[in-house]
This record gives sequence, C-alpha cells and structure tokens, in this order.
Amino acid sequence: MNAKLIISLILVALALLFIIQNITVVDVSFLFWTLSMSRALWMFFILVIGIILGWSIHSLYFSRRKTK
Repeated sequence: MNAKLIISLILVALALLFIIQNITVVDVSFLFWTLSMSRALWMFFILVIGIILGWSIHSLYFSRRKTK
C-alpha cells in the first residue's frame, strides 16, 4: 500500500477517536445565531471543511502549475 494512504488512514482514525471522546453538547454562537450541537458533530464539520479546503487548494495549485 501507498505510505500516504496509510498515514492518512491513521490520521483519520485518530481524528475520529478524538471526536468520539468529545460528545458533550456545546453552544456555538456566530453574530446573531446560537446553535446547540454536540462537540463531536461540530468537530466533524470542521474536519470535513478542512479536508475540502485542503483538497481544493491542492487541486488549484497543481492545475496552475500544469498550465505554466
């Protein structure tokens, strides 16, 4: 197997373990909105957003690099 894949799977497993251990309900406030949700769900959303942003930036970088 590819080393990057193994490292990625280990990091995802560690992140999921961290999320599972943090299941308490917290209040998230932004400007005028307040939302009550579990900390695990909030961290999962942040993780997904981070993966999407990282993937998008990586793709953008390599697409610009190929055109030069």
